[in-house]
Amino acid sequence: MNKIIRIGTRKSQLALWQAKHVAKLIEQQGIETELVTMDTIGDQVLNKSLSKIGSKGVFTEELEACLISGQIDIAVHSAKDMPSTLPDGLELIAFTEREEPCDVVVSYNRYLRLDDDSQKLVLGTSSTRRSALLKHYFPKIRIVESRGNLQTRMEKMKEGLCDGLILAYAGVHRMQYDQFIIQKLPLDTFTPAVGQGALAIEASTSLSPEIKKIVRKALNHDLTETRLLTERAFLRTMEGGCSIPTFALTTLHGNEITIHGGLVSLSGKEIIREEMTAPKENAVEMGQAFAEKVLSMGGDAILKEIKEGLAE
Repeated sequence: MNKIIRIGTRKSQLALWQAKHVAKLIEQQGIETELVTMDTIGDQVLNKSLSKIGSKGVFTEELEACLISGQIDIAVHSAKDMPSTLPDGLELIAFTEREEPCDVVVSYNRYLRLDDDSQKLVLGTSSTRRSALLKHYFPKIRIVESRGNLQTRMEKMKEGLCDGLILAYAGVHRMQYDQFIIQKLPLDTFTPAVGQGALAIEASTSLSPEIKKIVRKALNHDLTETRLLTERAFLRTMEGGCSIPTFALTTLHGNEITIHGGLVSLSGKEIIREEMTAPKENAVEMGQAFAEKVLSMGGDAILKEIKEGLAE
C-alpha cells in the first residue's frame, strides 16, 4: 500500500508520546505515517473544571471533526477520555495493550501519606471521580482543581498549589516521572475510569477496509479490546462522561470476565460498588447488565443528583 496513514493527535507531550508509539507500531508493518497535531477545547480552556466545559468530547471533538472531513485517517486518544457514545460515522477500531490501570499519588514530598491526618494535605486533581473518591475515603484532605498537561501540573505543585497530585499511572510512567510516585492507590478503592491505561484508535466508518485491517493488525490487543468493550458498555448504559464519577475495571480469568465498579456521589458521601462475572463471549451484554444493576441499587438517584448539580 502506497498511502501514508495520517494520525491525528493532541499537542501535549503525553499525547505526542502516545501518537508516536502508535506510528512506530504501524511503521513496523511497512506503512508510512504522518502526525497531524491540534488543540482540543479541553487543552484550550484551563480555567474551568472539565465538568463546567462539558461532559463529553472535551478532548476529542476537534480530532473527530478532522476524521469526518478526511483530514486524518485515525485519531489516537487515551481510552479514558472517550465519551460513551461516538458521533454518527465514527467508530473505535483498535485498543492498544493496557498499561497498569491504577491511579497514583505523585509529590516532591517523599513522606506524604493520604492516611496521615496530621499533615493537613492539599491534593490536586481535575477528575470528578478522583475528587469524589478522595472525599469518600479521605474526607480531611483538601482538594484543589489542577488542569493542564503533566509538566504544567508538576510545576504548579512545585510552586505551592498543592502537596501532591493524583494521576493515572500510565501517563506518569510514559512521561518518565516514576521517581515522583509515592503511592499506588489500590484498585479495589480507587477503581479507575473506564478504559484507563489503554489507547483507543478512532476512525471514520468510511475508512478503507485495507487501512483498517493494517491498523488493527499493528495495534489491537484482543484481550484489552474485550475488557474495554465491556467497560464501555457499562459506561454507555450509565450515560457517563468525563464529569460523571463512575468507575469500572474488568479482569479476565480463563473463559470468564469479571467487572468491578460502580458510582460515587460528588460529595463522596454515597458510593455503590458491585461485581459481576460472566462467560467471556457475553462480556458486552454483562457490561450493560452490570450498569443496570448499579442503577437499580440507587445509582439512578445518585446520577440524577449529579446531573442536576452539574447543571447549576
